[in-house]
Amino acid sequence: MGLFDRVSRVVRANVNDLVSKAEDPEKILEQAIIDMQEDLVQLRQAVASAIASQKRTQQQYNQAQTESNNWQQRAQLALQKGDENLAREALTRKKTYTETANALKSQLDQQVAQVDQLKRNLIAVEGKISEAKTKKDMLKARVSAAKANEQLQNTVGRMGTSTAMSAFERMEEKVLQMEARSQAAAELAGSNLESQFAALEAGSGVDDELAAMKAQLLGGTSANQAQLPAGGVSTTAPKDAAVDAELEALKNQLDQL
Repeated sequence: MGLFDRVSRVVRANVNDLVSKAEDPEKILEQAIIDMQEDLVQLRQAVASAIASQKRTQQQYNQAQTESNNWQQRAQLALQKGDENLAREALTRKKTYTETANALKSQLDQQVAQVDQLKRNLIAVEGKISEAKTKKDMLKARVSAAKANEQLQNTVGRMGTSTAMSAFERMEEKVLQMEARSQAAAELAGSNLESQFAALEAGSGVDDELAAMKAQLLGGTSANQAQLPAGGVSTTAPKDAAVDAELEALKNQLDQL
């Protein structure tokens, strides 16, 4: 393969690719309908011209037939009058017109067949154009639907990676984090509250025990005092000091808790 052929093939390939990319289905369909209508106009003109030619041939044929009949009558008249030479001349003229009429009749038959064929072709082209118009409208609707669907898909695809959608995802994650922190804070607050109540409950038990011990001690002291003789010397002072010392020790233990 020569260099020129290779370059020519590359150029044709690039041109075909550009043409293919530049083709808009709607515009191509519209142009196709325009081209078909132009062909229809030319076909109608051809049919009209053929019909006009047929009519002229028909007129010429009728005229030749009429002249042939006229010369036939003249030949008969000249023969009746005894003029044989004139009758022969009339028959010669008649023969000429008859031959002309026969030739015109053959041409007329061909023209009639041609006009009939052109008329059938015209009807077929008109039907194809009507069908093409209907198909064009259907294809245009399909093209519009395909373009709308492609645009929708592209929009959906862009939304999947767009900054706006990313912002929504980030904010959703942030809200989840905030909710998690709020829940954790609530749990911590509940835990502190429960520990405080537990401490109070524990304190109440110690206080109750302390009160019970105080009551017991006071009860014991009253009984000892009742056993002492009137005017006698009290012997409970050492015992009271020991109790007070034990009480102080208990208080110190409570304070350290």
